[in-house]
Amino acid sequence: MRKRGVRDVILREGSTMRLSQPTLEDRDAIMALIQRLSPTSLYHRYRGFPVLDERLFAGYLDADGQARGALIGVRGGLVVAMGTYDRLRDPTTAEVAFMVDDPLHGRGVGTRLLEQLAEMAAAVGIRRFVAEVSADNERMLEVFKDAGFAISRQIDYATVEVMFPIAATDAFQERVDQRDHRATVASLEHLLHPRCIAVFGASVRPDSIGNAVVRNLVDAGFPGAVYPLNRQGDPVAGILGLRSATQLPASVDLGVICVPAEHVVRIADEALRAGVRALCVISAGFAESGPAGRARQDELLEHVRMHGARLLGPNCLGVAVPAAHLNATFASHAFPEGSIGFSSQSGAIGLALLDRLAERGLGLSAFVSVGNKADISTNDLLEYWADDEATRLALVYVESFGNPRKFSRVARRIARNKPVLAMKSGTGTAGARAAGSHTAAIAGSDAAVDALFREAGVLRVQTLGEVLDLASLLASHPLPAGNRVGVATNAGGLGILCADACERAGLELPALSEETRADLAAVLPAESALTNPVDMLGSATAAHYRQTLPLLLADPALDAVIAIHAPAAVSDADEVATAIAAAAEGSGKPVLAVVMTGDRGPAAFARPGSPVAAFPYPESAAAALGRAAERAAWLRRPVGVVHRPDRDRVDLGPVAAGGRWLDPVETRSLLEGYGLPLAPQQTAESPRKAARAARDMGFPVAVKSAQPGVHKTERGAVVLGLRTQRDVAAAASAIGGPVLVQAMVSGGVELLAGFVQDPSFGPVIAFGPGGVHAELIGEATVRIAPITDIDAIELITTRKAGRLVSGYRGAPPADRAALTDLLTRLSMLAEEHPEVAELDLNPVIARSDGCLVVDARARIAHPAAATRVKTW
Repeated sequence: MRKRGVRDVILREGSTMRLSQPTLEDRDAIMALIQRLSPTSLYHRYRGFPVLDERLFAGYLDADGQARGALIGVRGGLVVAMGTYDRLRDPTTAEVAFMVDDPLHGRGVGTRLLEQLAEMAAAVGIRRFVAEVSADNERMLEVFKDAGFAISRQIDYATVEVMFPIAATDAFQERVDQRDHRATVASLEHLLHPRCIAVFGASVRPDSIGNAVVRNLVDAGFPGAVYPLNRQGDPVAGILGLRSATQLPASVDLGVICVPAEHVVRIADEALRAGVRALCVISAGFAESGPAGRARQDELLEHVRMHGARLLGPNCLGVAVPAAHLNATFASHAFPEGSIGFSSQSGAIGLALLDRLAERGLGLSAFVSVGNKADISTNDLLEYWADDEATRLALVYVESFGNPRKFSRVARRIARNKPVLAMKSGTGTAGARAAGSHTAAIAGSDAAVDALFREAGVLRVQTLGEVLDLASLLASHPLPAGNRVGVATNAGGLGILCADACERAGLELPALSEETRADLAAVLPAESALTNPVDMLGSATAAHYRQTLPLLLADPALDAVIAIHAPAAVSDADEVATAIAAAAEGSGKPVLAVVMTGDRGPAAFARPGSPVAAFPYPESAAAALGRAAERAAWLRRPVGVVHRPDRDRVDLGPVAAGGRWLDPVETRSLLEGYGLPLAPQQTAESPRKAARAARDMGFPVAVKSAQPGVHKTERGAVVLGLRTQRDVAAAASAIGGPVLVQAMVSGGVELLAGFVQDPSFGPVIAFGPGGVHAELIGEATVRIAPITDIDAIELITTRKAGRLVSGYRGAPPADRAALTDLLTRLSMLAEEHPEVAELDLNPVIARSDGCLVVDARARIAHPAAATRVKTW
C-alpha cells in the first residue's frame, strides 16, 4: 500500500528518515515501538495512562489531519518515531506530542517531526501548538526551544505547558535552513570522502561500465579499499573480487552499482543490509524511461530511506574528487584537480567540459553527476560546497528544479562567498502561448528561472564556451570594483571590436586621466592612440605591454584592463603573454588577455595561479568581464527586508475542478483585504442602474463588462470618458449583461502589476509598462515572491517601467512609495493565496500623489501538487 503524506528528512548526524501518515497497516509496528520504549520514555509520553494498548493511537490511523494528525518515522522496517497533534476547543490550537525510540534520542528526530507536523497543521488552519511536558524531560524541552518557534512557557509544579505559534516565519525558516545545512553536509561525507568502496557489477570485461569504474579508482590512486563484486567473484584490475554483499566488511562507505536496471533494487537492498552508507547507481532504466522506470526508482529510494542512507543517481556518470584521488566514474579521462565544484544532471555535459578545463588552467574540486536526482540533488551539493575550502566556484547544470525555493536560499548563501554559475536547459514558450492574462504571458517559466538566478546571485550561462570563459575569470581572479575598463591593443580594429563588446556587456570605457596619458606618451610611439582603447600600433613589442599595462592599472578611473595582441612579425606571442602576466602580478584588478596565437594559447596563461584570465577573442573577454561586474554589483546590493503590512485574508471558497475567474465583486474584495488602492466603481445590473450609478459617482466615467475574466479591450467591452447618463445607458446596453461603472482616473502613467503561480517556482511577480500594449511593449521585470523592499525598488526604477515611473518626456515622476507598497502587498497576497493562479492589475495608474488599480482580473485553481517528498 502506498504511504500517505510522505516526507523525507535528514537527521543531525547525516542519516535520512522517511516520515509518513500512519495507516491501519502500521498498527502493530506502532504498538511494538511503545513496547520498546524505556520506562523513562514511557513515563514522559504516557504518564497517567493505566493501560498501554492500541487505544492510545488508534484515532491517528488514517486520520485526515483536520481534527488530528500524525506522522511516523520508519527505519529498518520498524516504526521508530511518532508525532501527533489533536485540535482543541479553540480550532486554531492543537496539542502536540512525540515519542522516539530510545536508540535514536539526540539525533534530531523530534525536531524534524515538529517541523513537519507544524506544516501539516498550518495547512488545515491551525495556528498554534501547545504541549504539556514533564519538568524533568529536558530533552523534549530542548526540542521546543531549538525548533525556531517563539516559545512561551507556564510552569505548574512538575509540568511545563509550552505554547507557540506555528507560522513559518523568516526566523523559523532560517533555523530550519541551518539544521538542513549541517545535516546535509554530514550526509554527503560517505559519498565525497569515502574510505572504502564496493563496486557492484564489476565485470572482468574491459568494455563494461563496472570494469571502467574499478580501473578509474585504481588509476586515480584511491587510498582506501576497493571491493569489486560480480557473480563469479573474479578479480578485476588486479583486485580480489567478491560474490555478494554478505562478504563485505562492515565499514563500506560507498557502493557503486553498475548492473542492469531490473537487478538494481535487489543489489541495493543487499548492499544496504550489509551496512553500505551511500549508493551511487550508474545504471539507467529508471524514471527517465517511463512509468515502469519511475516505479522502480521509487522502490529503490524506499529501500535507501529504510536504511537511512543517501543515493546518487540513478542514471548518472558517477562522482569524482580529484584531490582525494577518487574517480568513481566511467569517464575515459582523469579529472584535473582544481577549485571548481561541478554538479550536472547530464554526464555528457561533464565529459564535454573535461577536455577543455585543463587547456584553460582550470580544474575540479569535485564532479558529481546527479542523473535523475532521486535523492542527492544540486541543492545538497551547494550546501556542501558552501563550507568546502577546496571549492572556490560552484558550477551547476540543471534540466529541472526539485525545490527551487530551497535552491534560491542555498545559492544566495553560497554566492555571498563564492561565485555560482548555472546552465539551465529545457526552456520554451509553450506555456506563455497558453497564458490567460498579460501577467501569465510575460512571467513564463524561463523568466522565472532568470528571476530566481538573479535574486540568488547566480550567474546564468547559456553555452559551454561561456562557462569556460566565466569560470576562468571568476575561479581565481579578483572582481572589478565597478564597470569601468581600459583596453590596450596592438591592432586598432580589435580594440574597436572589444569596445563595442564592452558596451553590449554593460561596461564603460572612460577617458584616461591626463597623468596616465602623459605617462603613456613617454613610453609609446608618437603615432599611438592614447585614448581608450589604447592603440600601441602593430609594432608594439612585449616591452610595450610591460610598460603600458601598469600605467592603466594605476589609473583610478579604471576597474579592469583587457590586453589584446594580434600576431605580428615584430613580437613573439609567448613573450607578450609573459609580459602581460608580469604586469598583472599583484595589481589587485582583474587583467584579461586575448593573445591570438591560433593554437591553445600561451603557456604563461595556462599555468595554475596565473594572474591573467586568457580568452580566445575580445568579445568573449568583454562578455566575461561584464558578468564579473554584474556579480560585483550583486555583492554590493543590500540584502533587503520582506515587509508584511496588515491585511485581512479573504476566504475565496471552494475551487472547482477546472478553476474559474473571479467576478469583479470577489476580485475587489480580495484586493481590498490586502489594502491595494482601487479606483471607485459600482456594479450595475441594467443600463438604467448604470446611468444612476454614474450620476451618483460624478462624471466622467468608464463603463466596462462585469463578466469574469474577460479581456475588456479585446472584446470591445469598455467605453471610456462618458459624460452623460444617456451615454452611460447606451454603453451599458451595447456591452450587455452586468457592467462596472468606474470613475475616470486622469493623468499618470499606465503600468502593469500581477503574478502567476508557477508550478515549480511558486508565485512570480511581474511589473512593467501597462495598458492594452503591455505584451507588445514588453520588458516587464519579474521576481520570485516574497519580494523585499530592495526588489520592489528595483522593479519600479529599472528598464522601461523605471523610465515611465521617473517621469518620461517631461511627465511628473510617479509616487515610488505608493508603487513599492502596492508590490509588497501584491507579493504577500500571492504567497498567502496559492489558489489564486494568476492576477492581472492592468492598468495601474501611477501619479505623483499615489497610484490606483483601474482594472483587475483574477483566476483561482487548485494549487499544483508537490511532486517531491524531500523537505530540504
